[in-house]
Amino acid sequence: MSARAVSGQGASAQSVVVVMPTYNEKDNLPVTVPAILRYCPNVHILIVDDNSPDGTGELADAMADRDPRIYVLHRAGKGGLGPAYLAGFRWALDRDYDVICEMDMDGSHRPQDLLRLLAPLMGESAAVAQGAGRVDLVIGSRRVRGGRSEGWPWYRNLISSCGSWYARMMLGSHVHDMTAGFRAYRASMLRSVRLDSVEAGGYVFQIDMTRRVLAAGGVIREVPIVFPQRALGVSKMSSAIVIEAMWRVTVWGLQRLLHDIRRTTRHKKMFG
Repeated sequence: MSARAVSGQGASAQSVVVVMPTYNEKDNLPVTVPAILRYCPNVHILIVDDNSPDGTGELADAMADRDPRIYVLHRAGKGGLGPAYLAGFRWALDRDYDVICEMDMDGSHRPQDLLRLLAPLMGESAAVAQGAGRVDLVIGSRRVRGGRSEGWPWYRNLISSCGSWYARMMLGSHVHDMTAGFRAYRASMLRSVRLDSVEAGGYVFQIDMTRRVLAAGGVIREVPIVFPQRALGVSKMSSAIVIEAMWRVTVWGLQRLLHDIRRTTRHKKMFG
């Protein structure tokens, strides 16, 4: 397999794959995938299907047979968003893609916004290629100027906003949309964040990856997107996912606080 390339204006071509986990997304598959390839015809798409009982995996296979830009990775069963993305990341890293994206299949991530995410990673100048102004992760954000949700019930928007605020506060992060799942990573950054130690299963996976990129010294840029409510299928959000996010973020925040206390104590002993 040869990784296809996306060329930015004045940029050297880089290969891009969009990783898309699925579970019972048969109705969205023939809508979302062609739209992505219409706006970004040179990217590859990897569909990671968790043995969907509605036939999503079989339809994905049929689409892959017709289009060499589409690939399918089948998993044994429903194992969570985080593990599905990790499987997709490893698949992509093994094939030496330069940029690896996350994108939902349900239509909440608009295909026309994908190029906006890719632009900062496409090496548009010699300075970027040399490391100046380098960006390692681009997040499609609802929480920066120009970004917004559309059609969401007020309570879901409140949960998402509060979740991002709590994660920012506990982790000391400058990222506004900590839970966002529309992302583009530089592959070299994914290789440096120890993917084998990631345990988060649900949507807190996004927060975990954000803190890992920051801890590795990565540069994150948020670009505004419109995030519409899904039109087809059923949301996978549940109370268990929210609870997992709360307790993991709390643990990470307390670990950060303890680390800061120990560092301050050492500093006082050395210089006090």
